[in-house]
Amino acid sequence: MSETTLTQPRRSFEHPLLVIERILRDREGIWRQISSEYRLNSLIVQMLGSSVMSLACYGIVLGSSNGVLQAISSAIKLPILFFLTLVICLPTLYLFNLVFGARLSIQQAMALVLTAITVTSMLTLAFAPISLFFWITAPNYDFFKLLNVAILTLTGVVGLSFLLSGMRRMNTLNQPEASAAPATTNDQEPAKQEPSKPVSPEQPVSMKLLNLWVVLYGFVGTQLAWTLRPFFGDPGKPFEIFRSIESNFYMNIIHSILNALT
Repeated sequence: MSETTLTQPRRSFEHPLLVIERILRDREGIWRQISSEYRLNSLIVQMLGSSVMSLACYGIVLGSSNGVLQAISSAIKLPILFFLTLVICLPTLYLFNLVFGARLSIQQAMALVLTAITVTSMLTLAFAPISLFFWITAPNYDFFKLLNVAILTLTGVVGLSFLLSGMRRMNTLNQPEASAAPATTNDQEPAKQEPSKPVSPEQPVSMKLLNLWVVLYGFVGTQLAWTLRPFFGDPGKPFEIFRSIESNFYMNIIHSILNALT
């Protein structure tokens, strides 16, 4: 893709909700834009806007089983969950990137993670009608909770896969081009060149390190979700903005599976 392509106006993604279309259709253009840092702030704002709107809409579905107050609370807390996880984990990604010799800027790192969040949030919004359908036709709280946890897990995995593929592509784009061979004329020997000072090339981001960071991101996200709960509206309990911290996320899911099977 030439530099001219990057500088052309793209009216198709001016609205924040339409940025997902470009991410899915023009991944190469997204990775090149992040790599070159061309209009990166504008892209970050668009992804933030689309993610907040999508997650808020899905939060309404999560909390709808326990009234209007729970729906409003979940609509506010679900975007907070995703972006607090980003705030907690982004410094680790950025500093590890510097320690291992890569030169990924903080804006580039944020844009890459926001790409994953945007894909996740828009996919969860696409699943919202299915989640609402099951609650209306089979209103079982434990099944409803497990269904939505499965949806969020699936969409989270897909979103993070975009992050990994984007980092691989950016590593390729940031590799220095091979130096040209010395020019020769009339079949003569190449002219001797004065030795130059070695230039340390930019190191690619370690994919092994990034995979470990993705696992860390998942654990931070699930623990933070448990801290900010409830998101799901349990009809048998009164409305609460937060609950006391007890047990843990994984034990609660096992308990819900057992309840759904009995």
